[in-house]
Amino acid sequence: MSSIIIKSATLVNEGRQYTADVFVKDGYIAQIGAELNIPADIEINAEGKHLLPGCIDDQVHFREPGLTHKAEIFTESRAAVAGGITSFMEMPNTVPNTVTQPLLADKYSIAAHKSLANYSFFMGATNDNIDEVLKTNPKDVCGIKVFMGSSTGNMLVDNGTALEKIFSSTPMLIATHCEDEQTIRNNMAAFTEKYGDQITPEMHPLIRNVEACYKSSSFAVDLAKKHGTRLHILHISTAKEIALFDNSIPLKDKKITAEACIHHLWFSDKDYATKGNWIKWNPAVKSEADRDAIFQAVLDGKIDVIATDHAPHTIEEKTQSYLKAPSGGPLVQHSLLAMLEFTKRGKISIEAVVEKMAHNPAICFNVEKRGFIREGYWADLVLVDLNSKYAVKKENILSKCAWSPFEGYTFASTISHTIVSGKLVYENGTIREEGAGKRLLFNQK
Repeated sequence: MSSIIIKSATLVNEGRQYTADVFVKDGYIAQIGAELNIPADIEINAEGKHLLPGCIDDQVHFREPGLTHKAEIFTESRAAVAGGITSFMEMPNTVPNTVTQPLLADKYSIAAHKSLANYSFFMGATNDNIDEVLKTNPKDVCGIKVFMGSSTGNMLVDNGTALEKIFSSTPMLIATHCEDEQTIRNNMAAFTEKYGDQITPEMHPLIRNVEACYKSSSFAVDLAKKHGTRLHILHISTAKEIALFDNSIPLKDKKITAEACIHHLWFSDKDYATKGNWIKWNPAVKSEADRDAIFQAVLDGKIDVIATDHAPHTIEEKTQSYLKAPSGGPLVQHSLLAMLEFTKRGKISIEAVVEKMAHNPAICFNVEKRGFIREGYWADLVLVDLNSKYAVKKENILSKCAWSPFEGYTFASTISHTIVSGKLVYENGTIREEGAGKRLLFNQK
């Protein structure tokens, strides 16, 4: 394995910035210091650039197996490392759904051969697979995923007895998609009666509305409090839900945590007029007031993690009518750039971006030796130039679906290098190494 020395970088780590060299050997950060005089196979001049710990995205859908016309672990991990994401946690609504231990093992086998980024896969819960769920190894699986609202794939868990059993008996972290299914069905029936098949994307946040989200999220929180469950609620999309979360205790001591996604921080319902189905996600992008409240909750520490919910669909699928177009879109290649854009606008510090996208996911999931720039930790690193623009164009989009909601936007910053588990995998627009990713390990109890 090649050794790497990064010279004269501005490190952003654990709440501070400072200039240092970083020496990487045998996959790990071997030494951090000023003006290190150590020979290495690869030397990177990082003067004027910022070195961040690689981002850990705790919610992606890479579509393999079964949906590889949309995406593959190889293609989406390429997009991820180009975007500074060095580790991902992938969801179980593939085909077949990842709801047995053999099916979970199959995904790990695929990633071991194909993934450029470090990887973990959620075990999926259903109304009747609790025995399989309880076989999950907390040392090498990130958590259990419960769809408390239907999305892509038929994995809705809506049986009250099943939910009680999952929450009461699962020792691992449970990650939830929270939207109340009956509320959504009632809303859809009302809109269908009024508009027939002429429902438009602008109506999406009215159908999958605030009440649907809050009813489900509050139910999940009540279940977690009742049973002492370690609960992580994904993609918060409403201001109302923020009251469910606490910022008065350290993250490492929280039993109930929350995530916000890039699209809920960037877009609002005003963008449906121009973006249409391209910003159709579940939960829906909602009002500017919701967006601004979510952003403030990130700053206040009520929302702990920023992720993507990267969920590609083909251009043909997304250009159908609203009722036929699936929800979801590709975001891993541009999520860090989007957050650095907010830094440029003075909305969030770069230290806070690192906290929410690298440190906190590592703490939330107790990821072993990742998420920080520390000697003895795996070398997952991303080098960014805050003064070099990056235009999103069709030809530089790496996700297999070949589109992005950011297409045509020029970011103020550029990602120049990404190192995954000690290997230089991305350099100035070029993917340098295949199969660099390692299976994530965890210190879960």
